[in-house]
Amino acid sequence: MSSTDAGGDRLAGLLAEHAELEATLADPAVHTDTGRARRLGRRYAQLAPVVETARALDAARDDLAAARELAGEDASFAAEAEQLEQQVEGLTGRLTEQLLPKDPDDDKDVILEIKAGEGGAESALFAGDLLRMYLRYAERRGWATEVLDAVDAELGGYKDVAIAVKARGDEGIWSRLKFEGGVHRVQRVPVTESQGRIHTSAVGVLVLPEAEEVDVTVDPNDLRIDVFRSSGPGGQSVNTTDSAVRITHLPSGIVVSSQNEKSQLQNRESALRVLRSRLLAAARDEAAAAASDARRSQVRTVDRSERVRTYNFPENRISDHRVGFKAHNLDQVLDGDLDPVIDALTAAHTAELLAEGS
Repeated sequence: MSSTDAGGDRLAGLLAEHAELEATLADPAVHTDTGRARRLGRRYAQLAPVVETARALDAARDDLAAARELAGEDASFAAEAEQLEQQVEGLTGRLTEQLLPKDPDDDKDVILEIKAGEGGAESALFAGDLLRMYLRYAERRGWATEVLDAVDAELGGYKDVAIAVKARGDEGIWSRLKFEGGVHRVQRVPVTESQGRIHTSAVGVLVLPEAEEVDVTVDPNDLRIDVFRSSGPGGQSVNTTDSAVRITHLPSGIVVSSQNEKSQLQNRESALRVLRSRLLAAARDEAAAAASDARRSQVRTVDRSERVRTYNFPENRISDHRVGFKAHNLDQVLDGDLDPVIDALTAAHTAELLAEGS
């Protein structure tokens, strides 16, 4: 294809990879391994827009060359050539964006953790509001969700809750939710406030690409596994058996627990899923720390020490402080209408990458 000059060897390599994946996925034997077939299918879907744009650009360039040649004989083709020039320019810009370096985790499912922070009971209540927001957003996108662990708060909401979000098709969820990590601040009058004063509370959100077993190897000898009884609000026991599980990864010191299921085996598997994802994120962060400042800025948003967004109830306003996004439709956002906010973050990230490339 002549469009290889728009992205050089990188485009040629992606087009070759797409063709190879197409041939591989056509082999029925590949689909006997559902995990592998799903990974290949996701990668194929990820490359499809690049291939489509490259083909459209080739066709537009061919049409432009023909129109320019004919314009010398018939002036009516000059206007067509001008339109085709704009089309080629637009497709070239789109292909340039599509060829930007991709986050290796963009096509992964995610584990999302929400933790109550400053603000006591009000923070726990808002953690429940954020959980509902993400569940409604997942529902709008057609994603599947699963609660891995939940620690209820005494007056409602959650002290800590973790969910898995999975795509039903080839769409990558990390690419949409990776900028949600950080401190989410809420400003509103708590139900317990008799004077009508606005309080400010904070909730920590941590988003991790869900690691598959092929991504992270966990040595059972590196784990200390403790079992205990599940507890509900106020610490009372809600289970008469030791079904809750706490796993400590000794080399890293990472501790995860799960008590949502009645089965110790199910809680163990849920905790291992979170552990693998945290280990993968730690490995990514370590690699990023050794890379450029630009790369570090991309992963910085999962650091809960950073206040990323404010939800102001009296003004029905949502503000994302990283990109200056503001909208007065907080009620709709909390009902799962998150796409405009996420689109603004994604557009700003793309603009940064383009600026770095230039």
